[in-house]
Amino acid sequence: MFHPALFKGANVVVTGAGRGIGLEIARQFLDCGAHVLLHGGRKPLAELPDFLTQAVVEARAHVVYADFLAGHGVLDVVRYAENLFEQVDVLVNNAGTMVGRFPAEALTDEQYHTIVRLNQTSVMEMTRGMLPSLRRAPAAAIVNTVSISALTGGSPGSAIYSATKAFVSTYSKGLARELAPDGIRVNCVSPGTITTDFHERYSTPEKLEATRKSIPLQRLGTAQDCAPAYLFLASNALAGYVTGQVLEVNGGQLIC
Repeated sequence: MFHPALFKGANVVVTGAGRGIGLEIARQFLDCGAHVLLHGGRKPLAELPDFLTQAVVEARAHVVYADFLAGHGVLDVVRYAENLFEQVDVLVNNAGTMVGRFPAEALTDEQYHTIVRLNQTSVMEMTRGMLPSLRRAPAAAIVNTVSISALTGGSPGSAIYSATKAFVSTYSKGLARELAPDGIRVNCVSPGTITTDFHERYSTPEKLEATRKSIPLQRLGTAQDCAPAYLFLASNALAGYVTGQVLEVNGGQLIC
């Protein structure tokens, strides 16, 4: 566990925070004293978890819903953050999904553009929109979610998803060079196979078990395994000399 005051007074924006890894990232930032704006996706959550309900009551957490497929979706989140915070200290671009598994010969233009829009374009737009707020912070950080598939290409039917994650990885390295004079660090967390509803939708139990057996630590990861990597990279105290890097969190599933 990190010190409960590690991010005291910091303003944090987390996209794709309605569930899974994003929700756990938000929880751990709140546990460390941050004020957090959670982007909860396009549909309101049926019920907020207890920790988030309490944080909303205390005005330490705020939830905004926006569809990143809609033309104004990212802008809605950017405007909300600008109205809420004088500056943004940490931006976590976590929103994105596989959408589905599509064989290369059957992939439609609509499916292609949807995957690219959610996983690639939204990261660029969110970053571009938040840069004025990030520049107002004395030592800001951007942490982007990529994937083990950015290096491996993923399994059949996920080629475009994997390619978008590789784009974000390379984009982040370019940003790290460009934004260093502004004191903004840019890094990525690359989860392996994590037990969230992502894999409940896109992977069979048999495939997940086969993957588990191939992992040196002999288990699939959890959101709790992933979230500390984001806090580490976001912290100027812990990672102030780390930028342009991709931190792999996969139990040894990928050892280069």
